[in-house]
Amino acid sequence: MQQVDTNDGISAADRLEDDDYPAYSMGRAAEILGVTQAFLRALDAAELLTPQRSAGGHRRYSRYQLRIAARVRELVDAGNTLESACRIVILEDQLAEAHRINADLREALDNRSVDS
Repeated sequence: MQQVDTNDGISAADRLEDDDYPAYSMGRAAEILGVTQAFLRALDAAELLTPQRSAGGHRRYSRYQLRIAARVRELVDAGNTLESACRIVILEDQLAEAHRINADLREALDNRSVDS
């Protein structure tokens, strides 16, 4: 039997599959990434990550946000400043989005050519 939270109708199993669900406390996120909590706060201050807040006001991170933080850590460990690492991650994300849009447009154009 699948349990459903009456607040939003989403099952616990669905939350486990959701990359955007804020499942990790700051302490757990820092432990998983091998960083300090101050590092995560710095990413929040840099406005790269905006973690959700629990009812008690504590930061909560999603798996997607942990992947971003891990990428920033790789760049910082490679000698980049935190500011430049954040900028690189933003640019990488924008480039990936542009590639997705380009692929979608190509597919739409190909489908249009086939229909003609």
